[in-house]
Amino acid sequence: MTKHFSIAGLFLTTLLMSNTGYTQTSLDGTKNFTTTAVPFLRISPDARSGAMGDAGIAIDGDENSQYWNVGKMPFNEKKYGIAATYTPWLKDLVPDIFLAYISGYGKFGEDDNQTISASMRYFSLGTINYTDITGAPTGTGSPREYSFDLGYARKLSENLGLGVTGRYIHSAIVSNVSYQPGVDYHPGNAVSADLGLFYTKTKEMEDAKNRKLNLGVVISNLGSKISYNNTRKDFIPMNLGLGAAYTTQFDEYNKITFALDVNKLLVPPQAILTADSNASIITAMTKSFQGGDQLKKLDISLGAEFWYQNQFAVRAGYFYEDKSNGDRQYITAGVGIKYNTFALNCSYIIPQGSGITRNPLSNTLRFTLYYSFDKFETPAPESTPSGEPAPAPAPAPPAEGK
Repeated sequence: MTKHFSIAGLFLTTLLMSNTGYTQTSLDGTKNFTTTAVPFLRISPDARSGAMGDAGIAIDGDENSQYWNVGKMPFNEKKYGIAATYTPWLKDLVPDIFLAYISGYGKFGEDDNQTISASMRYFSLGTINYTDITGAPTGTGSPREYSFDLGYARKLSENLGLGVTGRYIHSAIVSNVSYQPGVDYHPGNAVSADLGLFYTKTKEMEDAKNRKLNLGVVISNLGSKISYNNTRKDFIPMNLGLGAAYTTQFDEYNKITFALDVNKLLVPPQAILTADSNASIITAMTKSFQGGDQLKKLDISLGAEFWYQNQFAVRAGYFYEDKSNGDRQYITAGVGIKYNTFALNCSYIIPQGSGITRNPLSNTLRFTLYYSFDKFETPAPESTPSGEPAPAPAPAPPAEGK
């Protein structure tokens, strides 16, 4: 078996164990960690926020706002927009694992105060040779996961927006592969919803200067459990997110934004789930606030974004997760360029921490291409008093001497 297949198979087995309820114990003998199925839903899908430490709940809206906070989409600058992102994943280990994301939106209604948005996320684990616990081959597969989203949002006032997103999730990471005798593995399916609230307030000043404060609250992936076998069901990554962003416009050419996101999984630690394996969604959300130091259960994202002439952007950020909750820590950086209706962003992750547990996106580049526009109005031909189109003007006579 090649190194490619061995590493990929090991990764998939680890992912499967954490997603389907195998018993795991931390180094100190406790089970205070939290795992869920379909963790790809919590991978930042765009390069802009990816360069800002994965902060995106309250920054100004763009084509990818449906993922971060659908409530801010009616505040997008343009009436229509579409974006596509490609992220090679675990590139240092396996060359053909990737996450692809495409999203789009359109405004409508009075003063364009409503939006309809849609997106698709596709996560491929490449081609993998499976083996059993003894190393004997059990077949070859192409594990993959994807989700389809449809969102609606509207302005409740000049400063407040509210939106909801529905989602269908399909996860085929264990199709036609048996890891335990007598257990029937199959692709998992689930449905979920997001609810996003967004507030923005701008203070205009003289000489093109202004100050803007954005606030956001999001409950995401609130939905059904997912099952990969005939023995149990697992929670998807239900999450509560709070965000704030503050923008200073220095003059007509320069502005800078500072952003902070705080996220918490609304899924209890394994120790609590083991005691109540049949917990309902509401019970699980309630119990997610039990056990251990709750501050250590928070993921913190800090980001900054500087724009020059609204055409060139430089971004940086930091993501922090406590050691007891996964120990993901990384610095992010990125740049962006905008020209007319097109824009291109890229971001890069620099892993930090102990190095024992590394972020799955270590040393990974993201690329996002944007296209946004307003509706073009075709001017109607001038008409004569009779209603007939006016004749084309006669060509000008040639210039004298030509």
